[in-house]
Amino acid sequence: MAYVPNTEKDKREMLSAIGVDNIEKLLTDIPEEIRLKKELNLPSPLSEIELKKEMLSLSEKNADLLHYTSFLGAGAYDHYIPSVVEHMVSRSEFYTAYTPYQAEASQGMLQSIYEFQSMICELTGMEAANASMYDGASATAEAAMMAVRITKRKEILVSRALHPNYRMVLKTYLQGIGIPIKEITFLPVGQTGKDGITDADALSSFISDNTAAVIIQQPNFFGCIEDLSAISAIAKKFGALFIVSVDPISMGILKSPGELGADIVVGEGQALGNSLSFGGPYLGFFAARKEHVRQMPGRLVGATVDGQGKRGYCLTLQTREQHIKRERATSNICTNQALCALAATVYLSVIGKEGLRKVAELCLQKAHYAKREISKIKGFSSTFGASFFKEFVIKTPVSAEKIFKGLLKEKIIGGLELGNYYPELKEHLLICVTEKRTREEIERLINRMTEMAKKGG
Repeated sequence: MAYVPNTEKDKREMLSAIGVDNIEKLLTDIPEEIRLKKELNLPSPLSEIELKKEMLSLSEKNADLLHYTSFLGAGAYDHYIPSVVEHMVSRSEFYTAYTPYQAEASQGMLQSIYEFQSMICELTGMEAANASMYDGASATAEAAMMAVRITKRKEILVSRALHPNYRMVLKTYLQGIGIPIKEITFLPVGQTGKDGITDADALSSFISDNTAAVIIQQPNFFGCIEDLSAISAIAKKFGALFIVSVDPISMGILKSPGELGADIVVGEGQALGNSLSFGGPYLGFFAARKEHVRQMPGRLVGATVDGQGKRGYCLTLQTREQHIKRERATSNICTNQALCALAATVYLSVIGKEGLRKVAELCLQKAHYAKREISKIKGFSSTFGASFFKEFVIKTPVSAEKIFKGLLKEKIIGGLELGNYYPELKEHLLICVTEKRTREEIERLINRMTEMAKKGG
């Protein structure tokens, strides 16, 4: 925020307007024993020009993607954002709008949400979408709880190839309502063409008539493309719902989960026109088949006509406990990420179907080129044989941590060390290549890895 100085006169006037003599009287509700007594060790006050220089000096200590080349993905992606996206979301009528769940929400805001929902339905192959969730992880957990409500069953099966953080959030959500989670392993190295994807045989042995839902990520955490049709068939055989957490960019070239039997489709929408922003705020999208719409969490905007026959928009469903009886509420989610969803809407509108396909194709081609060339380096090898989209796993000849730190010295963010999440993949890196990465940047990564392999790290 802007520099706002307060003179002693300003302070007196404010205190007078409040009706107290001094600042201490504003703190009377704070117990005496926990109030700060000693003087803080702070430097002397600065003028505006001095303060700006000091803040600039501090900010320059931060790293940013303007100076680093990122091959890090794992749920947050460095995709190109057209300039028009920031221009549109910065307009005051959107940027300053209050969270749109009140009856007086503007028609413009409601229409933007309606367009967002429509685009998410088209991407996912579903019939209804809500106004967005907090993020991809919470959307996945909400989908699991929705499946429990619909099926009246008490167990969730989830692929171990689902994002580890999503699985942690899922566990947190479900442990409070006593729903157990069973994890299905992914096929290990050695099963060429299938290793790295969810083990369908293991799923068949775990699933039962008590299973509410099977949750799969597409592409999965390792970037591998799952066989959704096969998993859907297994889930349907036992009457379980099929939930897919999907990368929306991949929908530019892959069949939609709806076409392959999914009942609920969720995902993280950050890749659609939202910057990395140190991890947030992001937006979760949530879509389902029309028959389940009344069990969807959050809110949903619908189109209608007014008394004069003019097209209008309204909040059609608001199934949260702040709006309806608590025992009938589907979720206690308080808001939706309206501004982030607007960015996604503008992004999809600008690039269109062909543009999204082109972005996806570039990711695919560049990622495959990078994997092929890195695999040629002595000591490095590709881990999984399954088809992949824009992320892949590479086994390193020395400590993955050393590789990562060595690349960082060259201002290259070399992916994610997998050992922290999967102990059996200790010396492995998850590398992501988006359409933004140039051939020169990829070759710089390859050359640096080659040098480190020769030197042993």
